[in-house]
Amino acid sequence: MGEEKEVQDVEKKNFSGIPEARFVEDVDAFMKEPDNAENVEAVLRRLDEQHQKYKFMDANLTMKKRKLKTQIPDIQNCLEILTELKSKKESDKTITNQFLLSDQVYMKAQIPPTQKVYLWLGANTMLEYTLDGAETLLTKNLSTATKNLNKIDHDLDFLRDQCTTTEVNMARVYNWDVKRRQAAKEIKTT
Repeated sequence: MGEEKEVQDVEKKNFSGIPEARFVEDVDAFMKEPDNAENVEAVLRRLDEQHQKYKFMDANLTMKKRKLKTQIPDIQNCLEILTELKSKKESDKTITNQFLLSDQVYMKAQIPPTQKVYLWLGANTMLEYTLDGAETLLTKNLSTATKNLNKIDHDLDFLRDQCTTTEVNMARVYNWDVKRRQAAKEIKTT
């Protein structure tokens, strides 16, 4: 029983610290809370701000996801090239390959057998690695990038649920206010 609840709690958690939206079950009770004090405009404004924050987080996570989706194939390509270099390092044969110089511009090059490679780390930094060291680093980077992509996918799903919950709350509060105004109007006319 305790393990089942623990599994449900883990499924509900998110990795980025995104606050969970509270679903408003009973609008009457919600509007009587001290923070709300039946001030519909303030409540709707607060819910809209929360919704905008969720949308902002969604845009940031989507951008990170897009970056990781381009980074992962690059790492995989580097690992494939390393595998090829490792298989040819003992032979005297050169490897012929094409390198991307810039967008849509490739250059053919011949690579002699080698024990070392240079990896571009970013931030204007390139380091020399042994083939095994480069493979270890790239494998670790691929694992981390894949894990981060899975976390982002999970967080995006969680975030979309929070957006939906907030939108439903806004609609429920707005409809509650419309019904309240109609009831007040009917009382005045009678």
